Amino acid sequence: MNLPEITPQNIAQLLNKENIINETIAQIQKDFGMYNINIQFDGNTETAYEQLMDGLTLEVKQLLTNDKSKLQSILYRIDLSEMAIKKALQHTLANNNQTPISNSNTNNFEIQQQLISHEIIVRELKKVLTRNYFKNLG
Repeated sequence: MNLPEITPQNIAQLLNKENIINETIAQIQKDFGMYNINIQFDGNTETAYEQLMDGLTLEVKQLLTNDKSKLQSILYRIDLSEMAIKKALQHTLANNNQTPISNSNTNNFEIQQQLISHEIIVRELKKVLTRNYFKNLG
């Protein structure tokens, strides 16, 4: 069994199993909860990605504006490097913002917030998939 590649195009497909969704959300809530940040989820797995993007983007905006060191600590905890975010941002901007996380009405600061939020979801999903992969081996 190989771990699946996670891209912006297939993340919704990978988040199609209720247990994977719930484990990913629990991981995000745990990691942000350590910093007294509550990420809300109403339990509707069909809108999980959108809910996570909305909640995370709001928190990322607050942190980018008011407490960048706290955001850096959270990203470190999640194991999401600044280099990975910069690379993803450069790729997004180089492709004229034509990604699922942006549209023509989105400015660069909003793109940055959405990109960081998306990368958090992807990293947390990878953690869950990796944990399940190794759990199923044993």
